[in-house]
Amino acid sequence: MPISPKFRNRLVVMVKEPRPGRVKTRLGKSIGMTRAAWWFRHQTQRLLARVQHPGWQTILAVSPDTEGMNSRIWPEHLSRIPQGAGDLGARMNRIFDALPPGPVVIIGGDIPDITTRHITHAFRALGRNDCVFGPATDGGYWAVGLRRIGPRPANLFYGVRWSSEYALADSIDTAGGHRVALIETLNDVDTVDDL
Repeated sequence: MPISPKFRNRLVVMVKEPRPGRVKTRLGKSIGMTRAAWWFRHQTQRLLARVQHPGWQTILAVSPDTEGMNSRIWPEHLSRIPQGAGDLGARMNRIFDALPPGPVVIIGGDIPDITTRHITHAFRALGRNDCVFGPATDGGYWAVGLRRIGPRPANLFYGVRWSSEYALADSIDTAGGHRVALIETLNDVDTVDDL
């Protein structure tokens, strides 16, 4: 399904093909790679059912590119774009660049508590700010959004220490002088303790 020009707001859910050893590997070290992949698959399916809303177009950013674009696991009615290569920052920048003008919020598939209320809050924050982050309890973040009106941060995500307690602070620093809003803090699932 193509990206719809009728939507102003776009929600992008970053997903990986849920194959053992490819997703949630830190969780898999504790519960097994097959169980971790099963958890991610079902968690993501529940999340996708919850976050679809008439106020935005929900799009999947899939990995690996070819396999994810052709996967039967994800709902057929959702548009898909490839994540491409590189670290998380490079992939998110590519997503922001690939979509038509207007606000974009990117989330991951491993945050069980996300609801449409959280996404609505993110888009509202972009009405008054250039960037929005939804902090995670581990120092990272579950959501990032850009208003994408006027110039955007030139070095967004450059030099971020990913998968660390510094990821949010580093990412905010890369926003430069742009207005940044923080919304609710949620828990993402990386380890068995997070479950």
